[in-house]
Amino acid sequence: MTLMHLSLTEQSVFVLAALVLLSSFALLAQTRLLSAVHAFAWQGALVAAVTALMASAGDEPHLYLSAALTLTLKALLIPWMLHRLIRRLALERHVETVRRPAVITLAGAAIVVFCYWVVLPIARLELAATRNILAISLSVVLLGLLMMVARRQAVSQVIGFMSMENGLFLAAAAATGGMPLVVELGVAFDVLVAAVLFGVFFLQIRDSIDSLDVDRLNRLTETDTTTVPGTEARP
Repeated sequence: MTLMHLSLTEQSVFVLAALVLLSSFALLAQTRLLSAVHAFAWQGALVAAVTALMASAGDEPHLYLSAALTLTLKALLIPWMLHRLIRRLALERHVETVRRPAVITLAGAAIVVFCYWVVLPIARLELAATRNILAISLSVVLLGLLMMVARRQAVSQVIGFMSMENGLFLAAAAATGGMPLVVELGVAFDVLVAAVLFGVFFLQIRDSIDSLDVDRLNRLTETDTTTVPGTEARP
């Protein structure tokens, strides 16, 4: 089955899924944290739209609830929390220096080709829709991982982690028609709790060393305590 034989709704799913993949490249290209948060919010909205269209195309009403949950959590609540966190950390004007951006972009393109190669055997089952959505979902996951590896700012790494979760959710919706509601609520609660804990953790780190640069955190070493004269241990 080719794309031309699909309905208009199913073709719209592919277009929105391609935009989700494009938003992952937008996240890789952003150097300002606020712009990265906005790109992540758009990615969450696109994932919610893809899920809603899947519910319409596959006649699966429970996916509408999943789409509403994704829109509320990924496109509104978590971006709002990240926005507040960036303002509290006074990082609104922070511009992150990305090492070798051209190499990172080429690596992202290679990841997309690799993901399509990995899911290529599914074409033998004539599941073109599932094959394409799974390839895009896997690409979003690996691009989020690439963002975590390539960036030095801890907040950017958290955004990459949240983007990976978007890819996993999209793969679950495409391959299995959505997870059970209890599982989806549990995953959503875990992601929300992780976002809150990350915020508290970042505030504590900023108060301690006045930086969220991962390279600086890696250079931290334990200082030796000096022995006060007269306090040596006696046998």
